[in-house]
Amino acid sequence: MKIKAVILAGGEGTRLATLTAKRAKPAVPFGGKYRIIDFTLSNCVNSGIFDVLILTQYRPHSLIDHIARGRPWDLDRTFTGGVQILQPYKGYFDTDWYAGTADAVIQNMNFVRNGRPEYVLILSGDHIYQMDYDVLVQFHREKGADCTVCTIRVPLDEAHRFGILATDENYRVTDFVEKPKNPPSNLASMGVYVFSYSVLEEMLSKDHEDSGSSHDFGKDIIPKMVNSDMNVYAYPYGGYWIDVGTIDAYWEAHMDLLQAPPSMNLNDRTWVIHTKSEERPPVRIHNNAIIRDSLLTDGTTIADGAIVERSVLSPGVYVGPGAVVRESILLNDAYVEAGAIVERCIMDKIAVVRQGARVGRIENGGDLGITCVGKNTHVPPGFTVGRNVILGPDLSPSQFKPFENKVIPNGTHVGYKRK
Repeated sequence: MKIKAVILAGGEGTRLATLTAKRAKPAVPFGGKYRIIDFTLSNCVNSGIFDVLILTQYRPHSLIDHIARGRPWDLDRTFTGGVQILQPYKGYFDTDWYAGTADAVIQNMNFVRNGRPEYVLILSGDHIYQMDYDVLVQFHREKGADCTVCTIRVPLDEAHRFGILATDENYRVTDFVEKPKNPPSNLASMGVYVFSYSVLEEMLSKDHEDSGSSHDFGKDIIPKMVNSDMNVYAYPYGGYWIDVGTIDAYWEAHMDLLQAPPSMNLNDRTWVIHTKSEERPPVRIHNNAIIRDSLLTDGTTIADGAIVERSVLSPGVYVGPGAVVRESILLNDAYVEAGAIVERCIMDKIAVVRQGARVGRIENGGDLGITCVGKNTHVPPGFTVGRNVILGPDLSPSQFKPFENKVIPNGTHVGYKRK
């Protein structure tokens, strides 16, 4: 049984604010030492699938550097599959920028059909979950399905963000609508599909010729198959899964890791999440430092008298003397100077909060109020940065001068415009 996985990894992730200003959504760091795409890649190899295509588009450089030839996932293979990273390109008779998820796949069908797969997995590279795809494919085969859609129950007030399905008692899909304003149920598509290869090729070819199509699996391919009475089945997934497509969801997914027990067991040696690891020294914790319910990664330094509570710290993070970090996510080499306070904040790589500054605030009730500090942005000494503030990447000192009282109010955006 020959299976090929196609990972869609070209998403811009505009709702992740500054985190995707310089990288694709699947390349965003997660959980201290990983990238988001590591979970999908690890699911593949842990399921015995070693023939993987990754389709990129938006700012792929960080993603390409991270995956390279795929060695951490045992995907640096030549004759038995391996990983290929494919980008769109423009040429006289060649491909154009991808119009949708289905268009991305058909533009690379020569690579998909290489090796003559019997089944094709279409996967999103921007979800956090652990799944045995072999069990999914077995379900697909037993049902005699043309296509199988992985499904999960979501809160009804969030259902409008997903493709919503209706099924009969045998899990056959009877209706599918993409991101409805008024969802009829909370049975949501996870954006994980299994196709029999011949069906996939036929459906993509028809869709490619349809000028009225948006060339998307959720908006076009799956609804057309359901409306044509093809054998589309829903696979009920009961594990942990989250689409970290918003700042709030990204923060909440990290807090889930700090639960007791955690939402997802990263210590499970039977289902290792593989990644490209940095060579860093051990964690250093100085006298009188207090650390509670947190994840600290190699190269982290917690100085004398510092407090870290319910936070996730990536490699190389420094928390200075007497500084406080609570309910925050600090990415690689973020730096919190002496006496600074960081609460409910996401600091991107090499961001700095200078001495005595306060960034973010925990308040009970209402929204989460997450504040973001962009890559390589330095918050000046003594500044107070409110809740729901977005500071863009690479901010210069002059961009803080308009705030003469050293206070950046709640909800302010500096150097960042929402798309």
